Amino acid sequence: MTAKIVVEMMSENAILWRCLHRGSLTIDSIERYDREGDTPSAKFRDRNLLLLRNLINTYGTCAVVARVGDRFVGHLRFYPRAVRELAERGLGICLQQEFPYGPANDFGRTRFPPLEEIEDKVLLVHCMMLTSGGPEEESFRRKGIGTEMARRLIAWATANGWHAIEATAYVGLPIVYAISGQAGGGFWEKLGFRLVRTDREPALEEESEFVLKMRDEARVRGLDPATIRNKYTMRLDIR
Repeated sequence: MTAKIVVEMMSENAILWRCLHRGSLTIDSIERYDREGDTPSAKFRDRNLLLLRNLINTYGTCAVVARVGDRFVGHLRFYPRAVRELAERGLGICLQQEFPYGPANDFGRTRFPPLEEIEDKVLLVHCMMLTSGGPEEESFRRKGIGTEMARRLIAWATANGWHAIEATAYVGLPIVYAISGQAGGGFWEKLGFRLVRTDREPALEEESEFVLKMRDEARVRGLDPATIRNKYTMRLDIR
């Protein structure tokens, strides 16, 4: 039987500065690094903590987390569009990647504008992830936890004066979710989001191994393979 799952806003008391690609994490295990892994977590520790503490101190939080006891099993990271626009080159603030797709080492020292100074009060969903399980770990996917985290974000944004939430979505394939932490457009539509823009994803234009796997998954699921290169912007207006 699954233990009680708690969904809550991340606080400075327990900062999840690593992502859950390699399984669940506790405050203790987050400090142990996989020497054989391909993510240089130790290198990113100080950078990520500096950024996340700044976001928490300025806005109250920057993530929804799901946990079982002291074990993190899910997260939904977000930040204001105004913060994204401050990032040099504006390519992203991925905690798992080097600059420019991840934040610059000193980005966390930037003065982030408080909510009252922001005209465009929009939050951007960066990624959502739940542990997939393994030989020694239960899977927490497909149990409604992602939906609960998204609803918690909506409630928090509504109570704290934000005007809208936007999320990037791709065609709903397991391989996309596992790699990018991006849910399909249908997930957001069920929560009241609407499609406001469709673009092409440059990273998916090449005939890479990842794109070929996406195309195979799309065919198996009866989806048009041409849609795998689409990037959808989903939006929920709060006021």
